[in-house]
Amino acid sequence: MRFVSLEHAGVRRAAVVQDGWAVPLDGVTELGRQTPLEVLRAPRLLADERIPLAEARLLPVVPNPEKIVCVGLNYLTHVDETRRELPTYPVLFTKFPSSLIAHGDDIALPPESQQVDYEAELAVIIGATARRVPRDRAFEVVAGYAVANDVTMRDYQYKTHQWLQGKAWDASTPIGPALVTHDEIGDRIGALGISLTLNGEVLQSSDTSKLIFDIPTLVATVSEFTTLTPGDVILTGTPGGVGFRRDPQVFLTPGDKVSVVIDGLGTLENTIAAEQV
Repeated sequence: MRFVSLEHAGVRRAAVVQDGWAVPLDGVTELGRQTPLEVLRAPRLLADERIPLAEARLLPVVPNPEKIVCVGLNYLTHVDETRRELPTYPVLFTKFPSSLIAHGDDIALPPESQQVDYEAELAVIIGATARRVPRDRAFEVVAGYAVANDVTMRDYQYKTHQWLQGKAWDASTPIGPALVTHDEIGDRIGALGISLTLNGEVLQSSDTSKLIFDIPTLVATVSEFTTLTPGDVILTGTPGGVGFRRDPQVFLTPGDKVSVVIDGLGTLENTIAAEQV
């Protein structure tokens, strides 16, 4: 199934997408803590309150996750272009819920940064409270997947050895358009094509078989030191082709249109706009 968080007529709701309609879940205002696996597997739907999906405003697929854990340097092509050593343990950093925006929202280009970059990524959405999950049971706590763009302010990222200040700007990280459940994707999750286009030009292209640390490894690693809860997000890293490592370099500017596509999950499209301060 495919689930979205949306707003319609001033009301926020979580819904299942069916043939161009959004069918609300009974009593659920957004995906996340209110939608553990047991809810997603057998949602109580309000069929008589369905909404044309085109008339709704999509929200970040999980608007208010408790945790957003991100992985850097997780594709060999990206490690190669950064000229870094191959990691032996996932490179982890965090974002805040205020960073998240939806499919179709503008990505805010802050006046302070002159090096705003794109990063196509697969997002893993957690569906159960879990700690110290064995690798071979990791998919048991995964609700599903979404498309993400880990927009990065490179000039801020490299101010220090820590990346937080370049990765967690408000209104900078699109995630959506929908949560596609794990049972719909199944074994294909290990080889989904992922690509990014900027103004129609393909700048990133790879597939999830190229992940250095796969999804079970990431779930096991993160849950070893922190308790995962429904709605938590793990961003799994980006392939090579980022703008900062190109020659000449490519950075996002107002009016640019960025599109990330992951097979089976959909297309995440956003426009760049200067932040109004």
